[in-house]
Amino acid sequence: MKTYFFETYGCEMNIAESAAVEQLFIARGWKKSESAQTADVAVINTCSIRETAENRILGRLGWFSGLKAVRECRPGAKSKMLEEAAAYVQNGAKPLTLIVMGCMAERLLQSFKKEYPFIDYVVGTYAKHHFSEIISAVEEGRKPFQIDDSEQYRFASLSAEPGAFSTFVPIMHGCNNFCTYCIVPYVRGRELSRPVDEILHEIDLLGKMNVREITLIGQNVNSYHAESGENFARLLKLIADHLRETSSPIKWVRFMSSHPKDFSDDVIEVIAKENVICRHIHLPVQNGSTAVLKAMNRRYTREQYLELVGRIKARIPDVSLTTDIMMGFPGETEADVEDTLDLMRQVKYESAMMYYYNPREGTPAAKMEQIPVEIRKERLQRVIDLQLEHTHEQMSKRVGSTVMVLVEGVSRDDKTELLGQTEQHEKIAFKADPSKIGSFVNVKITELSGNTFRGEME
Repeated sequence: MKTYFFETYGCEMNIAESAAVEQLFIARGWKKSESAQTADVAVINTCSIRETAENRILGRLGWFSGLKAVRECRPGAKSKMLEEAAAYVQNGAKPLTLIVMGCMAERLLQSFKKEYPFIDYVVGTYAKHHFSEIISAVEEGRKPFQIDDSEQYRFASLSAEPGAFSTFVPIMHGCNNFCTYCIVPYVRGRELSRPVDEILHEIDLLGKMNVREITLIGQNVNSYHAESGENFARLLKLIADHLRETSSPIKWVRFMSSHPKDFSDDVIEVIAKENVICRHIHLPVQNGSTAVLKAMNRRYTREQYLELVGRIKARIPDVSLTTDIMMGFPGETEADVEDTLDLMRQVKYESAMMYYYNPREGTPAAKMEQIPVEIRKERLQRVIDLQLEHTHEQMSKRVGSTVMVLVEGVSRDDKTELLGQTEQHEKIAFKADPSKIGSFVNVKITELSGNTFRGEME
């Protein structure tokens, strides 16, 4: 039996795309390998959102070069780290086929092929549908073939890993926003919305696979617009109706990422009315200063963002809000920093993805005058410190309440406990029989330990 191995970097879209490609291997009878050393095929799904991600991937490619040398029995290509692979070769294993896919593969498509000749296939954003051909070529022992990367993007389906209770469902691809710091529009292309019937069909299949929760994903889900005319609010309503009508085991629907400029009152209304749509919204603000937001080309002001938050909280009082915050963008002043801290105090996010600006080659912001890294880091630390206070404050309010929990598995810290997730995307540990894994149960929150609740099942 042939084996495969995945190494995935980056966003939820990459995770979903890796899982979808994995289904192709499983359908052909391949087995998942515990390590790249003993796999017949290794797939690296890459990310270009930050330079640190690309540097890490380049470092891993150096390691894979050594691994391939061992698997091809090249003279002197041995090291202690690769002893497992060497032993695998001695047992009759064939050379490793290495595949690099994802955003970095698209961005550096031609240079990858030239600078890293040990990579067998470079699969860009628009070429993932060639994986069936690649798998066939490996099975038949054929040499790598040239891939056509110029075709239109095609959505992959069935993105659930075997046994998973939660998974992602891509509903759109690409981005038209061109924020001045972001590489995504250049590597993912223009926005393309997936047909409604295709989305509903995938949701039906996931229900049959025992999935209990789905997250609709795209670079900007709020700008979803199908050729048949449905917008994002209408899609959410259609999904909620469909899950009800089919008595689906899927009881929770989430979505990300949202762009504030496209978050409509119709979407707020659907979330408020439909219990299947989780009361948790990730609403990236990026910065609390109107001047910085303008330089970022975010196309909303600080005041417009706060007004949107106000409408959401007024219509959905039990909502939890999370966000992304970037500090140290070119031109940011101390007054801008204070604006961001003040906005955080007004919104009181439950959690945030916080980072300092790193220039991405090929984006307009990379050509702007840069703030010293030390200042960027110091400003970020102030944001982190404040968010830690808000996270503890917001989560503490929920102690004593009873919440519905999707039981995901046994706790890694205490094997006598189960670990689950609340509707607000919080983790909670509690005592219960393992037979409850994969089901929804009611749990009373008794205490907060770090960022994890503890509770008692009712």
